[in-house]
Amino acid sequence: MVSEGGEAKEGGGEEKAAKSWPIKYVVLRTTARQEMNVALMLESIAKGSGAKGLYAIVVPPEIRGYLIIEAEGLHIVHRLARDIKHVKGKAMGSLKRDEVQKLIKTVSPIEKIRPGDTVEIVSGPFKGLKAKVLSVDMQKNVVVVRMLEASYSMEATIPGDDVRPVKKK
Repeated sequence: MVSEGGEAKEGGGEEKAAKSWPIKYVVLRTTARQEMNVALMLESIAKGSGAKGLYAIVVPPEIRGYLIIEAEGLHIVHRLARDIKHVKGKAMGSLKRDEVQKLIKTVSPIEKIRPGDTVEIVSGPFKGLKAKVLSVDMQKNVVVVRMLEASYSMEATIPGDDVRPVKKK
């Protein structure tokens, strides 16, 4: 039922809700960095009370302090979340399915990097150095960079996960 990064453990909400109410994606505001705790508490309360109409709880990876709950209606979420400590508020509206998909889709760091960008190397033998990107190979997940802080012009091929964008061209 609870998922980090948008994968629902207990899916199939579409088929279940088609019989009674349309599915709604409700946003629940929480204390920052307490999202997973609130999600687990919601899950245990829902299972313990036998609540119907709650299909998934999503913890978006990039957004701190919010949960997305797939349910038949706002009233179900409000009833389950009323006594949970770290719940700060409930949104009065709901999200559309495509908006939820945008929020939970994770983007590889290498997809944001373009030739000419300045990056910082975050691991490996060149950790902490700044470099200029010469080329990016998405298939191999590598970046060819020229070190900016070296005493001579040095090029290196580095895994894409080892660089972090600092400044655009």
